[in-house]
Amino acid sequence: MKKIGVLTSGGDSPGMNAAVMAIAKFASRYGMPLVGIKRGYNGLLRKSTSIYDDMEELHLDTVLDIADRPGTYLRTARCMEFMDPAWREVAANTLRAMEIEGLVVIGGDGSFHGAEHLCKLGIHCIGIPGTIDNDLPYTEMTLGYDTAVNVCVNSVRAIRATSRSHDRPAVVEVMGRHCGDIALTTAVSTGSEIVLVPEVPWRVEDVANRLNQQIAKGNTRATIIVAEGCWESMEPFDMFTFLNSHGKKCYEGEPISAMRFASIMKRMCNNAEVRATVLGYTQRGAEPTARDSAFAYEAGHLAVRLLRDGISNQVIGMKEGKVYYRSIDEALQAKREFNRPLYDLVNHL
Repeated sequence: MKKIGVLTSGGDSPGMNAAVMAIAKFASRYGMPLVGIKRGYNGLLRKSTSIYDDMEELHLDTVLDIADRPGTYLRTARCMEFMDPAWREVAANTLRAMEIEGLVVIGGDGSFHGAEHLCKLGIHCIGIPGTIDNDLPYTEMTLGYDTAVNVCVNSVRAIRATSRSHDRPAVVEVMGRHCGDIALTTAVSTGSEIVLVPEVPWRVEDVANRLNQQIAKGNTRATIIVAEGCWESMEPFDMFTFLNSHGKKCYEGEPISAMRFASIMKRMCNNAEVRATVLGYTQRGAEPTARDSAFAYEAGHLAVRLLRDGISNQVIGMKEGKVYYRSIDEALQAKREFNRPLYDLVNHL
């Protein structure tokens, strides 16, 4: 294979730059020039006025020092046009015109769907899972997940310290989209008393009862870890009526949030001074942990080797602690299993 390309797509995640660096190293070893595609699939559609804003030839002296940087050197962005077959043909033609014979796509499930479409157009593609959510069932870990969890754990430990000082329960919202893995692992790692995730239905009243039990036992600094998607599994609750009737102004139609949820818990738990913290993008913007960096290194090597050997339409993952690959189609069809026993252990201990 004469020349290969690499792009990062979807949400940025720690470890993406480490993967790009690894790909550059091994592409150089095998004598294959490497082109970086900027802003995900947008770069393949040549949406900028200059090709240099869409693509960049990646040399070792350019990328050797980016491995420990958070974010993504190549940038990332949504590309709604890529859902249109005509635009996918444009992308394939761009790769052919640039004599790029193979492409490494670093991203999540949406990015992998894009790679699968390019494979059908004759472009060799290999996927590396890059998302903090850990929501790809075929792999035990995704790039950025371990880093995101460590950011959350450090933050919750700090919050629990000040909660203990002031006898205040805490609500801490973490990311994860429709996946509760970050929330559950954070709760287990910090000894948090309650965790709420999208995968398991829950009731506001039950959480309040659980918190009241903790306070009655003398635990006045109990922590509730909530995944950002947990509100979709919450059973109906009239937040508007409840808060307004308890002296907290709330407007009809206003969505539930960590802040609003903390206000509800306060009023359901004898005016305990419940505080809320949303960790947000701090989980994406940290330097990758050793585990994420090591996975990026191995995945980058395997991706280049597969392309060198003419193997396409595959995604790389981790299975039983070892890096492996399987077809994109099989990976996207894999069913995810949530660790319900561990969830129950946290909430019933």
